[in-house]
Amino acid sequence: MDILAREDLPFPRSLPEFQRIFPDDAACAVYLEKARWSDGFACPWCGVVGEPFRFEARPGVLRCRACRKDVGLMAGTVMERSHTPLSTWFWAAYLIASQTPGMSAVQFQRQLGLSRYETAFGVLHKLRAGMVRPERDKIGGKPQEHVEVDETWVGGRTRGEGRGVHHKVLVSCAVEVRHRKLGTKLDNRKDGRYAGRVRLAVVPDRSARSLCGFIANAVAPGSLIVTDDWSGYAGLGKRGFDHHAIAECGDPEVAEEFLPIIHLVFANLKTWINGVHHGISAKHLQAYLNEFTFRFNRRFYPFNAFRSLLGIAGGAAAPTFDGLYSGEWVHPTFSGCG
Repeated sequence: MDILAREDLPFPRSLPEFQRIFPDDAACAVYLEKARWSDGFACPWCGVVGEPFRFEARPGVLRCRACRKDVGLMAGTVMERSHTPLSTWFWAAYLIASQTPGMSAVQFQRQLGLSRYETAFGVLHKLRAGMVRPERDKIGGKPQEHVEVDETWVGGRTRGEGRGVHHKVLVSCAVEVRHRKLGTKLDNRKDGRYAGRVRLAVVPDRSARSLCGFIANAVAPGSLIVTDDWSGYAGLGKRGFDHHAIAECGDPEVAEEFLPIIHLVFANLKTWINGVHHGISAKHLQAYLNEFTFRFNRRFYPFNAFRSLLGIAGGAAAPTFDGLYSGEWVHPTFSGCG
């Protein structure tokens, strides 16, 4: 879904087209102004709608003709109080949204010639903070579809600390299962089933409170939910879901038959984490889950994701550099996961 589907906001379909549409900071400022005020500039101080004063040397600042107060285009966005050029922010949004595997901070620093890794790290994390819509709808709820739910451990093994000790993080997932139209080339792949939208969140444990809390906030009531027979899911029926528990008994063929899509999502997630980022710290894992979810749900129209990202990030709170490194910043999710 493109939440910012507007004809007056084009989105680039290639790198040459991106460079043509956004050659400098001024062009980026024009685009951002249209994204924020579709009906023309409206002063947040006095409410007057009309053409503002513009400054050639400061394309990111507009001045109201009525009250003479300055309005920053980046104010109220994830780019607020940033000294990074607006064109760098647009490059980051384009690269992180349009490239299938995304981009690590090291790659981003190298591609844009940034002098400091911390700048690339901060820019990408601020954009990840804008990838979560607080009002986003719940998945499922359609009679022709069902939702697969499971949990997995994410992280590397820890050696030398005793048997059973590890520093992995528990991640819960819910994914819509859709069916392809008859007559397509992929009819026989997984019996024509494929993944719809996905929701991912870090959960503290495998208790019923954590797992059912995640499902209640991610899946529409009344949906058909398929899980394994873990006791933490036993209360889903009382919460208004049509719950089907499958006893896997450690048999991979049973898992492939009844829960194939969610295991495919887990495999893609772990391959992406290890292949692109080469490991992620536990305190930032939720941010990367948000990025994976954002890109996965827009995989059929990746170039629209660039426009959607700027639209979402236009009203989101962003972390500070100190908040990211100290761990004080809490990465956004849809709550109910603990």
